[in-house]
Amino acid sequence: MTAPEAPELHVVRVFCGTDGRGGNPLGVVRNGAAVPDSAARQALAADLGFSETVFLDGAGGGRSGTLDIRTPSVRLPFAGHPLVGTAWLLRHLGQPVAALHPPAGEVPVAYEGEAVWVRGRPEWSTGRRTRECATVADVEALPGPPPGDGPLYVWAWRDRGAGTVRARYFPRRGDGIVEDEATGAAALTLTHELGRALDVRQGTGSRILTRPHADGTIALGGRVLPVRTAP
Repeated sequence: MTAPEAPELHVVRVFCGTDGRGGNPLGVVRNGAAVPDSAARQALAADLGFSETVFLDGAGGGRSGTLDIRTPSVRLPFAGHPLVGTAWLLRHLGQPVAALHPPAGEVPVAYEGEAVWVRGRPEWSTGRRTRECATVADVEALPGPPPGDGPLYVWAWRDRGAGTVRARYFPRRGDGIVEDEATGAAALTLTHELGRALDVRQGTGSRILTRPHADGTIALGGRVLPVRTAP
């Protein structure tokens, strides 16, 4: 009898700052078929404890495959940092892609030097509320998630003219992830609300770049660095 295929887990940091700090850790199971059961995938995502873990299905032979994105508690139709991180990983493995396919729909991918860009639609990021603070100091002074339920993106202008923003993201799902280091979908929502390109500084040192496009999509871009890649 053939032994079951072992999950091929890669770990990267997504939306790292220019100095290499920050970046939200992401787990990518390159061979999703090794964990075919939905309950087993959810259990593995919870055990790993990353804000998101991706199971990549059907990739290889020129195909980008489909993405199954899991938090420790729920499955997501769209999320920015898992898409950027997976696109980077595939290029790192010698398999760059033009698009990725999460449940929400086809996501175009572009590689620009060190930066990886993906494009999503504002309606794919519904449910994430934003709250503007008067100053950057107000954002940084928050001791933890504000009271309430549901995902909240707290932000303030660092430089309105330059489009730079200081932000923090609180998922408030009750699954152990108190604050995300970098969150592409929330940055997409904020970009849609403000109607302009942004340079978002989030967490302890992360950087998320955004660009609205004429077709209504919004691009999310940033640097990715490896933590551990499987052989």
